[in-house]
Amino acid sequence: MSDVLRQEIATAADTVVVKVGTRVLTRDDGALDETRIATLTEELVALIDGGRRVALVSSGAVGAGLGRLGLDARPADVSQLQAVAAVGQSRLIEAYDRALQQHNRHAAQVLLTSDDLNDRAQYLNVRNTILALFEFGALPIINENDTVSVDELQISFGDNDRLAAMVTNLIGAPLLVLLSDVEGLYNGDPADASSQVVETVTQLDDTIMSLAQDGGAGQGENRLSRGGMASKLAAARIATASGENVIIASGRRPGVLADIFAGRSVGTLILAEGRSVTARKRWIGFAARSCGQLVLDTGARRAIEHQGRSLLAVGITEVRGEFQKGDLVDLVADDGSEFARGLTNYAAADIRRITGQRTDKIAEILGHCPYDEVIHRDNLALA
Repeated sequence: MSDVLRQEIATAADTVVVKVGTRVLTRDDGALDETRIATLTEELVALIDGGRRVALVSSGAVGAGLGRLGLDARPADVSQLQAVAAVGQSRLIEAYDRALQQHNRHAAQVLLTSDDLNDRAQYLNVRNTILALFEFGALPIINENDTVSVDELQISFGDNDRLAAMVTNLIGAPLLVLLSDVEGLYNGDPADASSQVVETVTQLDDTIMSLAQDGGAGQGENRLSRGGMASKLAAARIATASGENVIIASGRRPGVLADIFAGRSVGTLILAEGRSVTARKRWIGFAARSCGQLVLDTGARRAIEHQGRSLLAVGITEVRGEFQKGDLVDLVADDGSEFARGLTNYAAADIRRITGQRTDKIAEILGHCPYDEVIHRDNLALA
């Protein structure tokens, strides 16, 4: 059965990011399920042939490596885990490329680390590369560069759900589809027959987040994968905060992408919260790495959150960390909660000297006043 809202979202999604989890792509023994990869690829190609730009964020490298090497568990040693990922990544991309060649398409491997998205120039280079791949009609297949990114195998992007959300922001895709081995977000334990899939989420509040039972059947991680439902909701929070919609659905469901883009009630739809934000503010809000914190008083927080104002020195009560002009810093309320991020016009040492001071006092204190604002509103993004 079609849903009018879902039809509108699907029609507007000229660009889409699809993330597929390890448990969708592998059999119980950890080996790649090439039949499922072929089926998924066929659905992705159908979207491309229909005029959409599609990027795939694919897990499965570690799982594929475990299967190829005959291992039954993730190694605890980081270097061994990186080696498993290296073996599996080649196996994974080969499987996709073989499947795509059946449709006269090509796989384009894009391996990223968090540093690639932290640096503004590299961030834009990655974006331009993906957009160019769309022009060539290739399918960008994106994964964390596990072989060099020690952080991710422990925590960097955290998992490919978060990476998918960041790629969605990067290319401004109106829709992110997270394919897992469950039908969507359940309102109870998925193992309980009385539990049902939540069809639509309008706000990712504490009640919704509490439904992510990452120890329960089907919603947690297993020996091959890292992400669970909590990971998917956290990723959805990133995407929806930037004005994009998210659908969590089962990658094992036949024709799942065709159903989603036909507007059928498949999985859980999480609606965008607010308007789409600029590419620069997406980078500030979710990709760049913070170098410190500025603690603000209530008035400054209100001016930034509700009036769209810049941050002035008078509203700062404390400076935490050491950073330089142009670095990204978190803005923190007096209760300790982070509510925004921005690029600072002053180094930490200078801000400490002008904390709590009016703008007309800056030149007197520092000997010059290059900027009235510590952070201009154009360089601020709400958390």
